[in-house]
Amino acid sequence: MRISAAVSGALAVLLLVLVAVGWSPLLSFDRDVAEALHRSAVAHPGFTHLNRILTDWVWDPWTMRALVLVAVGLLVWRRAWLLALWVAGTSLLAWGLQQGLKSLVDRPRPQWPDPVDSARYASFPSGHAMTATVTFGLLLWVLALYWRETWRGWGTIAGVAVVSVLGVGWTRLYLGVHWPSDVLGGWLFGWCCVAVSIDAYRRLAARTRTRARTAPPVGRA
Repeated sequence: MRISAAVSGALAVLLLVLVAVGWSPLLSFDRDVAEALHRSAVAHPGFTHLNRILTDWVWDPWTMRALVLVAVGLLVWRRAWLLALWVAGTSLLAWGLQQGLKSLVDRPRPQWPDPVDSARYASFPSGHAMTATVTFGLLLWVLALYWRETWRGWGTIAGVAVVSVLGVGWTRLYLGVHWPSDVLGGWLFGWCCVAVSIDAYRRLAARTRTRARTAPPVGRA
């Protein structure tokens, strides 16, 4: 997990730098993809409406945060206090990082004479993509810790997570409110947050177990 965190973090920072300096090949690619998708969105209003439902309700960041709250509630019910705090804290820190990056880069969103949707705040990274990546990454981790060995629906949930993370990125592009590099940045920064969190939790848990084994029995000097 440490390698995954380092690789995703390095790629995310590289992408941020390319966006911030306005690297022309990346900007040209962003513009070409965005224009092609916008033409399709304008020409297919029914499919566009479906994408709006998915992005505004099913994969909305507030829906994702509600899922995190459910997971935290279940962990509290199981008295897994540290893990519950860890999941909630990771979600909050990822949101703070997302907002900080948006303010730092301050990238304008795509502008269209005939928009099919609208969005607020700066464009990089995609908040929808980053929030979905963090949320489903944390949920899969928690499920793997507690239910993977006994729950036959694990594969289905993993599939739903992958489809959701990829799908929300697609909706943001198709609706013309993000550039492709915004979505990629959201995925990379989101996964980096998850990987760093999991690795840090594992190291903390390992140290705690080591101290418990080496601690003298109660009542002995």
